[in-house]
Amino acid sequence: MNEKKNKFFAISYTLYDTTNGKQELVEKTTEDKNFNFITGMGIALEAFEKQVLDLNTGDKFEFTLSPTEAYGERDENYVLELEKEIFSRDGKFDDENVKVDAVLPLRSGDGKIFYGRVLNITDEKVKIDMNHPLAGKQLSFKGEVVETHEATVEEMAKWASMMSGEGGCSGCGGNCDGNCGDGGCNCGENSCDCGK
Repeated sequence: MNEKKNKFFAISYTLYDTTNGKQELVEKTTEDKNFNFITGMGIALEAFEKQVLDLNTGDKFEFTLSPTEAYGERDENYVLELEKEIFSRDGKFDDENVKVDAVLPLRSGDGKIFYGRVLNITDEKVKIDMNHPLAGKQLSFKGEVVETHEATVEEMAKWASMMSGEGGCSGCGGNCDGNCGDGGCNCGENSCDCGK
């Protein structure tokens, strides 16, 4: 991939979960909102980049990624039972935001932000799943390259700024799951498209 790093892509695609032979729609780009990324910057899945790297504007594609190539296998060690008091505001449990199926931002001891989905709430604990929502899934992509060109220095600087949080995207780096803060960002499954 080294010789073709730093290509800009605008891609239209439909994503299906094809685990166990089923075909379930996961997400679809819209005509006015393509999936935009620059290769080599960690925005798109590495296996996704490899599949589209040699394609040109107008080329169509269809490919499937195994769980290992996509978001990894589910790991039950990433399902945590946390003390309910962690989710308190002003001494009271935040039942307005902390609900079953809600995706919540959590901060680790070293300041990193992770997102987890609430599985269950008891009198004392909140059960959170920190696995990526698509972990353990076989993913099939079908789409078209809307535009591609060698990324300019300006484009790379803009994307680097967005990924670091300076562009208002709070450093979601492609795994924000729709929680990019209030910086005018549109987070897709694989991208953080801020202020385009």
